[in-house]
Amino acid sequence: MLIDALLKLWNQSGFTNLTWQGGVMLVIACVLIYLAIAKKFEPLLLLPIAFGILLANLPLTGLMKEPVSGTEPGGLLYYLYLGVKLGIYPSLIFLGIGAMTDFGPLIARPSSLLIGAGAQLGIAVAFVLAIGLNFLPGEAASIGIIGGADGPTAIYLTTRLAPNLLAPISVAAYSYMALIPMIQPPLMRLLTTKKERGIVMEQARKVSKLEKICFPVIVSILCILLLPSVAPLIGMLMFGNLLKESGVAERLSETVQNSLINIVTVFLGITVGATAQGENFLKPETVKIILLGLFAFMFSTIGGLLIAKGMSLLSGGKINPLIGSAGVSAVPMAARVAQTEGQKANPGNYLLMHAMGPNVAGVIGSAVAAGILLSLFG
Repeated sequence: MLIDALLKLWNQSGFTNLTWQGGVMLVIACVLIYLAIAKKFEPLLLLPIAFGILLANLPLTGLMKEPVSGTEPGGLLYYLYLGVKLGIYPSLIFLGIGAMTDFGPLIARPSSLLIGAGAQLGIAVAFVLAIGLNFLPGEAASIGIIGGADGPTAIYLTTRLAPNLLAPISVAAYSYMALIPMIQPPLMRLLTTKKERGIVMEQARKVSKLEKICFPVIVSILCILLLPSVAPLIGMLMFGNLLKESGVAERLSETVQNSLINIVTVFLGITVGATAQGENFLKPETVKIILLGLFAFMFSTIGGLLIAKGMSLLSGGKINPLIGSAGVSAVPMAARVAQTEGQKANPGNYLLMHAMGPNVAGVIGSAVAAGILLSLFG
């Protein structure tokens, strides 16, 4: 009887139900956990995503199980995932980003918007390549948005245009964001001279409090009137910024910047990771998406650099073209990379605040690009 009971227990365990796809995904999850902890690759998001992948590929847990009407409830992660599916988490992430962002450098130098626009080049390039690889237009648009280097925007667009591709697109988007210090510097050195990288930029003008208060209101009105579909992202981004800049809602601003965004990040990361189930993730199209995402990110960096290089020439060498690489919306990591490369060429060079202008312009640019794609293919 004891042996029969043990055999029954063994046969009903996850060990006997683990597929080779699930085993591979468990290995991938462990590698991502290692990268998040040991290498500190975007750990605040990579760690929840990696653990979500791990949980989703342990058999018989039912964590992502959909409810059966009137008989069985769904799994824990299924209910948490509704925040992703309904576009709630990405919008709340933008609320937190807005409350943590200083748009002063962009207001002081509005030409940064050109760099932010140029840094969306990768979206167009990846879209065309994806169409050439027989992806549907909505799928190609979702793959292309990886070039915006904005994880919440990629998730928001993908849940609406290609929910079947959410796992590989999310993993690609956040992986490349984490790998910015490895991907961007070679391109920066390839497209600029040492003399250009050593250009010291003049301090930008001081931006008034009134300008900072008016900015989120004006941007909200203009962007949402132009692209109503972008209202959840731009609206929350600018509302968060208004909480910060108004000076009359410190408690709300601090809550949004800290507690709220931390909670949402946990839920977003673990449920996005939970969509990466081996049977659906380990497909040839996943490899294509990973590669297309890399091209998107590279060409977005190139687009920003080329625009900034042109602005440098037109200004008579007053603009350091390295700030163009910060046109992707990975705030503030891309700006820090520009700062690091600038100091390698000239130790007395301080580009961080100059690079923040294109960096925050990239946040707006990627959201607008998502709105355009959603309007065209949604």
